[in-house]
Amino acid sequence: MYDSLYMTFYILKIMRKLTVELKVKQEFLKMLNFLLDKTESIELIELLKIDFKKRIKMGIAAIKMKEGFTIDDIDIPEYMEMLTVLKKEGNRYIVVSKVKFYKSLTSMAKKFDIDIIWDTPTIFTKDKMIISVTGNEDNLKKFLKVIKNLGEVKSVSFKKATFNEQTILSCLTEKQKEILIAAKKNGYYNYPRKINSKELSEKIGLSKPTVVQHLRKAEVRLVSNILAGY
Repeated sequence: MYDSLYMTFYILKIMRKLTVELKVKQEFLKMLNFLLDKTESIELIELLKIDFKKRIKMGIAAIKMKEGFTIDDIDIPEYMEMLTVLKKEGNRYIVVSKVKFYKSLTSMAKKFDIDIIWDTPTIFTKDKMIISVTGNEDNLKKFLKVIKNLGEVKSVSFKKATFNEQTILSCLTEKQKEILIAAKKNGYYNYPRKINSKELSEKIGLSKPTVVQHLRKAEVRLVSNILAGY
């Protein structure tokens, strides 16, 4: 009992999280045009199943549609065996999907059959793909080598793995999360700042008091969660 517990804690201690940003090759983007032409982003929430032998992947994702489109506008191809809406939040849909890999991609897909945990954030847009996985150093090196087949690696980040029940942003409302991410992307949190609260509010299309209020509440929630117990 003691030995198994010790081994579990040792494994968790040496685990690392790898986040890679890619510029995906055009040949792979073409396969996803049915989604990317009508969506702003596709974000993995949880991978439910992946079977490289049967060429099946099943997961829960958040699909953010472009203005003027709904989930019903997506022309579902034959290899997407299921796309079921669980929840709708404005132009954002929480869906469960089941996809079968192209036969032509089977050999490449099998290369990803590595002892890793598929993690978040994992986000796909027409401009880039961000993929996060957790594993030991050797397996992360294998993954990094394989992922280069999909496109050009733009950035790589290694961090100590954390095993919380919820992701750090899950304590925020969708609006708080949306505004906080927009603030980060537009340089609001840079030093010195690239944009002030008034300019940020104009970009988002909300009033300055509303943006500031959401940011402050988001910051308080994040700090409270990170420092819980202190």
